[in-house]
Amino acid sequence: MSDFEKEVAARLSNVPDERKMIEAAAAFVLESTPPKYSYNFSWLGRPIIQYPQDMVAIQEIIWNVKPDLIIETGIAHGGSLILSASMLAQLDLEEAISNGATINPADSNRKVLAIDIDIRAHNKKAIKEHHMSSRIQMIQGSSIDEDIARQVKEIASEYKNILVFLDSNHTHDHVLSELELYAPLTSVGSYCVVFDTIVEDMPEDMYPNREWGPGNNPKTAAWQYLKDHSEFEVDTALERKLLISVAPEGYLKRVR
Repeated sequence: MSDFEKEVAARLSNVPDERKMIEAAAAFVLESTPPKYSYNFSWLGRPIIQYPQDMVAIQEIIWNVKPDLIIETGIAHGGSLILSASMLAQLDLEEAISNGATINPADSNRKVLAIDIDIRAHNKKAIKEHHMSSRIQMIQGSSIDEDIARQVKEIASEYKNILVFLDSNHTHDHVLSELELYAPLTSVGSYCVVFDTIVEDMPEDMYPNREWGPGNNPKTAAWQYLKDHSEFEVDTALERKLLISVAPEGYLKRVR
């Protein structure tokens, strides 16, 4: 552990006592949700519906885990895919510099594999035209469809270090099905991140036109999955660092 990491760990150990900071963070998440604050950001030109804190957390996870495959459910505008692909490119750059080699993206084995039930034509076109597109493969279909899951597992069998992001339909049953299908693909030491667990902490009338809400959302699915899967643990240190996040108790680290 570096001196910086030791300093961070020491600061994070004091976070539970910082009640005003914790309350302020919770209030910000509550007040920033109706005006769609998280819709204001992009990554390398593509809209990304995330809080900046979660974007930084994703960067840290990818840099530390160094995956060769990132599986993502949910595509939307593609910003998250571009973020993941750009970080894989950074890993390739790091390895090339370390080995004194040159970089050819076509030679990279690292890939982002994304699944969405409805990839809008204009988003698909923009993603394919992006300079990170060579690292991205998209599959259209329901992430919990048996045939789609089979395709993903076949592709994943060719990779050794896998990271998973779940961010599609936010109902309890759908997310639990995704966890059962894709969390087992997560490598030991890597993560299965369940996004939008924050829904459980929001008022009941926050999502009036959605199927999900308190009691029926990604967090309740994660809770149920963790009951029978002790190989995963919530990364509480990361949560203490972020404070503002759409994924509280959703950063699941595979520990065995």
